[in-house]
Amino acid sequence: MITQTADHTDVRATNLAAVLGYLRREAPCSRAAIAAGTGLNKATVTSIVADLIDRQLVRETQQTQNHVGRPATLLVLDGSAYAAIGLEVSARGLSAFAYDSAGGQLLRWHRAGPGADASPAKTVAALAALARRALATVESSGRQALGLTVGVPGLVNREGAVVLAAGLGWRDVPLRADLIQALGRPDLPVMVDNDANLGVLAEHRYGPHAGSSNLIHLSGDSGIGAGIICDGRLLRGNLGYVGEVGHLQVVPDGPLCGCGRRGCLEALAGIPAILARVDPDGPGDPDPQVRLEQVIRRAQANDTEVIKILTDVGFHLGQGISVLANVLNPSAVLLGGSYALLAEWLIPSAQNELRERALAPDAGGCAILASTFGHDGTPIGAVARSLDRLDAGRLPSAR
Repeated sequence: MITQTADHTDVRATNLAAVLGYLRREAPCSRAAIAAGTGLNKATVTSIVADLIDRQLVRETQQTQNHVGRPATLLVLDGSAYAAIGLEVSARGLSAFAYDSAGGQLLRWHRAGPGADASPAKTVAALAALARRALATVESSGRQALGLTVGVPGLVNREGAVVLAAGLGWRDVPLRADLIQALGRPDLPVMVDNDANLGVLAEHRYGPHAGSSNLIHLSGDSGIGAGIICDGRLLRGNLGYVGEVGHLQVVPDGPLCGCGRRGCLEALAGIPAILARVDPDGPGDPDPQVRLEQVIRRAQANDTEVIKILTDVGFHLGQGISVLANVLNPSAVLLGGSYALLAEWLIPSAQNELRERALAPDAGGCAILASTFGHDGTPIGAVARSLDRLDAGRLPSAR
């Protein structure tokens, strides 16, 4: 009996996830369209939709669909009852986003500091204060928070500890445990994940390539990291350290990397490496964001020196992306973070190099494109991560 009940629960959750996923992609749509699109029978869809309406996750609209017979009432996702929160810790500062369960944005905050030189304890305190504000804002809107996820630029293990975040100067920081304690052990899931993983989750749920089965998001603001969707799922690996592509050795006698080796992709094409090449005599301004804006202005003014550097960086990115394309065969590699701001100068040489080095014809159908989210990809992906249980068909209790 226990086995039968577990099996029934799993099937129900799978069916719920299929209905919610179809609505997220196709709404407004009818019950009949959901049945046709998911392969579920009409009675099952009718039962699931009734449950979702009861839980304020789906609602009927005033729209109807005209066809032979009685008009069909159309359905949309209902965001009035639930929301999810995503946070980011980076060298630029802290960010907080919240979306309702239908995908509507409720808040978008950025704050400077505590800074890359702050202690983990100081950062956790600031992060907890921001999380409390976000939770209060969500609750004041009448919605229940389903989860809270934090994105960090570094290696994050399955327990939510930051094993290494070089850009923050962190090593072995139990961020998830510390944040849960600072928040007074809240009654909702609290998670921590790598920024590249969250970047690709943002694309997979909310971006122009939402639902793509094979997708990579590449960012290089600190180290170079790849978030990978493979066959529809986030690729995590044995301990959760997938996607650390910055130390692919692409030029054996290249510049010295922070890891101690020469010619790593990160040393040739990371954002810090770009800024160092543009200002070889030292920065006029210590703020990396200000320096990046100066690079963009010079490129827009057709500064030949800067364009040559960015073309060369694109070439090296193409070398690294070709390895990913040959191993994983994605439909697209999206340049996120600061790469998105430089994409128009990086992509042409990167795409050319990808075509030269990819074994499959036409690079296996892989295109290199700019992310539409830029620096917002990580907190948006953290929102998506906070909705994992809902996406899996594990519904909150009826309100």
